[in-house]
Amino acid sequence: MKDFKNAIIECVPNFSEGRDMSIIKQITDEIEKVEGVSLLDVDPGKATNRTVVTLVGNPHAVIEAAYQAIKKAGEVIDMRQHKGEHPRMGATDVCPLIPISGITMEETVEFAKMLAKRVGEELNIPTYLYEYAASADYRRNLADIRSGEYEGFAAKITKPEWKPDYGTSFNEKSGATVIGARDFLIAYNVNLNTTSTRRANAIAFDIREKGRQKTDEKGKAVKDENGEPVWIPGLLKDVKAIGWFIEEYGVAQISINLTNMHTTPLHKVFDTACERATARGLRVTGSELVGLVPLEAILEAGKYFLRKQQRSVGVSESELIKIAVKSLGLDELAPFDPQKKIIEYRMRDTNSKKLIGMTLTKFAEETASESPAPGGGSIAAYCGALGAALGTMVANLSSHKKGWDARWEEFSNYAAQGQQLMTDMLNLVDEDTNAFNQIMAAFGLPKTNDEEKATRKAAIDAATINAIKVPYRTMELAYQSFDLAKAMAEIGNPNSVSDAGVGALCARAAVKGAYLNVIINAQDLKEHPEVKPLVAKAQDMNASADSKEQEVWAVVMGKMK
Repeated sequence: MKDFKNAIIECVPNFSEGRDMSIIKQITDEIEKVEGVSLLDVDPGKATNRTVVTLVGNPHAVIEAAYQAIKKAGEVIDMRQHKGEHPRMGATDVCPLIPISGITMEETVEFAKMLAKRVGEELNIPTYLYEYAASADYRRNLADIRSGEYEGFAAKITKPEWKPDYGTSFNEKSGATVIGARDFLIAYNVNLNTTSTRRANAIAFDIREKGRQKTDEKGKAVKDENGEPVWIPGLLKDVKAIGWFIEEYGVAQISINLTNMHTTPLHKVFDTACERATARGLRVTGSELVGLVPLEAILEAGKYFLRKQQRSVGVSESELIKIAVKSLGLDELAPFDPQKKIIEYRMRDTNSKKLIGMTLTKFAEETASESPAPGGGSIAAYCGALGAALGTMVANLSSHKKGWDARWEEFSNYAAQGQQLMTDMLNLVDEDTNAFNQIMAAFGLPKTNDEEKATRKAAIDAATINAIKVPYRTMELAYQSFDLAKAMAEIGNPNSVSDAGVGALCARAAVKGAYLNVIINAQDLKEHPEVKPLVAKAQDMNASADSKEQEVWAVVMGKMK
């Protein structure tokens, strides 16, 4: 049976309290008591009287933390006293599980069912399953389950079609809870220059997939032959939205749930909201993210807005984030801190990236110290990163060269390629040192009996193979960067041709330097089925690195005559 030890899921429970931080802390304290769980974000809202919490970790640990949080919320939140702008049905209104890595959606569903069963049976809170965990198609949509809200649930729960999946009687104090498994959802609010909820709703109905009810010329709802309302679909697929007024900010917002950012990306939602606001005589002034957002969503937004300006997208990750934040107005209501709002940054192990976070001086001093790491492998990767960076620089300068405006996209594509090569090789700077440390750790394992000796040897072999693969990957990436250097020497900004040449020299040093690390680490495993083909390919790349660099050199020298 799969143990899920290395699997990661995210859980985003929404609690019906956003004003009393002492209550919120009692709930989050329960989460932080559970080993194997990281509390990434706590995002309270005063007007909505709701707090969105984000935690990640091993699936077993996450559902334990979620259970303890739901239990505590049921103790400290009284739904009989609750008022807020956001629709809600319980103290813990909704608690979705999201697969991140090492686990499928189907497996995540089983964990959702385990959690829901425990909440319903042990806490006596009526619990519904939704999205991928739903027990029936009509229960997939959260809005349909939550319809009627807390005030209507005492009656709703008695209807056979709305019998809870777990738990039986209505819990007057805690209300009801929805638990399920879903794809990553981006909770996103767009700010308007109006206080009108009706106008905000009009835009929400324009953009959301469900759209609005069709009406006749007298404003009466049109129904089909079965007596059901007829709906006019909205513009954006996988988008849910409503309008509301936020007294805390004194503006109306379009509150949006983006359930599939690949079908409808964040920047598409924003631009469409802007278009519909303008058509209705309103203006979008900015937006805000509730909870965390995937890095990909922000980077794609940054690239989108740069393309609209006909500017190169081959810029740093931090620059793309800056462009996205300013273009979407994510800092209008509060500062936007990428380290706190982007999920990958919150999960990042800073200890595994300590070298590339150093200053140039500190990195050189660390290399020169008595420690054997960082060594040649890390330096080779850094040389490769610098070579790709130079090629990227030439591409970016070319995309902005006066008189070359029509070629901005051509050079933008080269810059994007170079930026990715540079980023990947920067990561290898630390990976090479980490690989060396893994070998040292394996050699430190006990060897007092045959079983321990076998375990130790297997660990040493596995760590050594990884220490071969890392510099081999450096070779691959640096070898690819020759093409970038040559292209920039041939067609790039002629004022920067020498920079393309230096980039090729760096690529050559990276390939040959990484090759030395592949060979020395492979000495005792030359015939291993994983190692043998890598060594053969590494030899080929090393043998042709000189000629690749000379091709670029010839172009550079020809341009400089």
